[in-house]
Amino acid sequence: MNRLEGRTAVVTGAAGGIGSAVCRRLASEGARVVATDIAVEAVMELAREVGGLGRMLDVTDPAAAAALAAELGEVDVLVNNAGWDRVMHFLETTPEHWEKVLRLNLFSQISVSHAFARGMAERRRGRIVNIASDAGKVGSSGETVYAAAKGGVIAFTKSLARELARDNVNVNCVCPGPTETAFLDVFEGERGQNILEGMRRAVPLRRFATPDDVAGAVAYLASDDAAYLTGQAISVDGGLVMS
Repeated sequence: MNRLEGRTAVVTGAAGGIGSAVCRRLASEGARVVATDIAVEAVMELAREVGGLGRMLDVTDPAAAAALAAELGEVDVLVNNAGWDRVMHFLETTPEHWEKVLRLNLFSQISVSHAFARGMAERRRGRIVNIASDAGKVGSSGETVYAAAKGGVIAFTKSLARELARDNVNVNCVCPGPTETAFLDVFEGERGQNILEGMRRAVPLRRFATPDDVAGAVAYLASDDAAYLTGQAISVDGGLVMS
């Protein structure tokens, strides 16, 4: 399929498992992909693989996001994928941990969206796809601050969708459940492994997501097939959360 032929798509956190799968999927559907990350070597290699561009981007730096938006000009699709967490009991966390989690998972999406949404609104077309999490819908033991951040992403998505609807810009989010990436490494020790095993047993499809599962949902939301969807938080979780 070439649903995204002729469109430019920016993906943050592109060097990770989900981010790289999203870049490959969007490129396979015809998009010119701009892969961004702080892992410069990895993102440049990925950009070469998909025939796109690679850029270093610290998503917590509003000035850097604004500069990239100015450099690229017309961008049709923005995928806010960058994020980070470490599984810890809430009472063991620190203010430094809270700030890092909130900046990388919530503030970053607000910052990068602000940089690119203006141009979309002025051109009266665009797609913003935010990567949230099922943790933002139902909570997650050991990820209390992360869940709060991702809940914020869902609320941000819905609010921004309302504001930008008049400008023909669609804003949606994908909420992965547990996904087979290096991100699962945050579930350290016996406590973390117990959490993972409990989640795996709870998934009706009896497996965790793959990055390609998530990328397929992102590509759909980026395409004209989803032209009448906005403000949605779509779970990609094998039925773990049904609502």
